[in-house]
Amino acid sequence: MYLGRFAPSPTGPLHAGSLVAALASWIDARVHQGKWLVRLEDVDTPRCEPGSAETILGQLSTCGLLSDGQVLWQSQRTAAYQSALDKLVQLGWAYPCACSRKAIEVAQAALGHQRARHSPAVYPGTCRQGLKGRTGRAWRLNVQRVMQELKLDNPLVWRDRWLGEQTQDVIQDVGDFVLMRADGLWAYQLAVVVDDAAQGVTHVVRGSDLADNTARQVVLQRALGLPKPVYMHTPLVMGVNGEKLSKQNGAQALDLREPLAALNAAAQVLGLPACHATLAEAMSIWLSAWPLKHHDSALAKAYR
Repeated sequence: MYLGRFAPSPTGPLHAGSLVAALASWIDARVHQGKWLVRLEDVDTPRCEPGSAETILGQLSTCGLLSDGQVLWQSQRTAAYQSALDKLVQLGWAYPCACSRKAIEVAQAALGHQRARHSPAVYPGTCRQGLKGRTGRAWRLNVQRVMQELKLDNPLVWRDRWLGEQTQDVIQDVGDFVLMRADGLWAYQLAVVVDDAAQGVTHVVRGSDLADNTARQVVLQRALGLPKPVYMHTPLVMGVNGEKLSKQNGAQALDLREPLAALNAAAQVLGLPACHATLAEAMSIWLSAWPLKHHDSALAKAYR
């Protein structure tokens, strides 16, 4: 059975871009006669604003987007994440890292590598062979070892239901990514993989800004022996500066005095027709108009 989810981070209220992802994931679940869950990804506690989670749930309710099950809070899932890390350590696939962000950038610069804009420097593997007397700050996945021992193809290729075939050289372009941060907080990549499996998520529908994370998550799923969801990454709402609309980019909280107006704006980003009747009628029209190419029956294999 189809089981989808919407997983916002409560760093502030939902904005226009967030609603696009919420509406797309809700519609896709309904089209496939499945269930739709809400998960609050509050694992990065310093960035979470008090009261934002409740605000988000209220905004979704106002838009008629109600979770079909209990809301999951990542901040209550520490034991599950620790168990996953312990498994990777026991397998020899995770190791402690003593490097600061600055040290990583310096090491990459010494190798002649330039960091892409808005992207972290690829970890050069400094601590892969041991800490050499230093104190571990974080935990990383030994990507090359995992992919070699599990015989995973690199570059990794998968098929996205919206974007089509995608590929990423996980070893070269991503490197040994963080599982637990130096501040003791769990990394997004580990938390999302563990939670998708725990909730039984079969289909992930989210914004295309997260498409770059998919290969890392597929590698982690294989390493932990977890099922792989089907992925679809939807278009983004762009800010006035041409970059993705976000809180850091001046995104304003949704104005939900007229919920249907906000939903119509989100629907148009998804290529759906505007509807100015009732909220229920609009939802019915959008379900009927959801493109056939997005129906999972047309894609027996989401990625290979």
